[in-house]
Amino acid sequence: MVSFEMNERKKIGLGLTGFGVCISLLGIIMLFDKGLIAIGNILFVSGVTVTIGLKSTMQFFMKRSNFKGTVSFGIGFFFVIIGWPIIGMIVETYGFVVLFSGFWPTLAVFLQKVPVIGWLFQQPFIRSFFDRYRGKRVPV
Repeated sequence: MVSFEMNERKKIGLGLTGFGVCISLLGIIMLFDKGLIAIGNILFVSGVTVTIGLKSTMQFFMKRSNFKGTVSFGIGFFFVIIGWPIIGMIVETYGFVVLFSGFWPTLAVFLQKVPVIGWLFQQPFIRSFFDRYRGKRVPV
């Protein structure tokens, strides 16, 4: 059995990542406020870096199979910074899906076990959707 040790650094990193996602969503709700979205992106990337370490983060983003996702995420962030937040978020979302497509099956299993919303993800239609993509990368 593999145990996941939750030390203080990982708690801070997960907190930064969570705040980054929440602030980005708030920026979208506030009619694509570029400042909030940019701050959310910075917090998200720094949270991932603090959680898994600088070396692992660089290896993840520079991996050949993640090249399209990394470039898309970077170009989307650039568009947000220069004042085109809608286009930037569309490009970033594509990059995010490509980068983290290998984690979707794990996320699906986790969501099925969450007490409040788990019943939704255990419905036959949604479960079959997740089972179809289990262990596969999204073709790009």
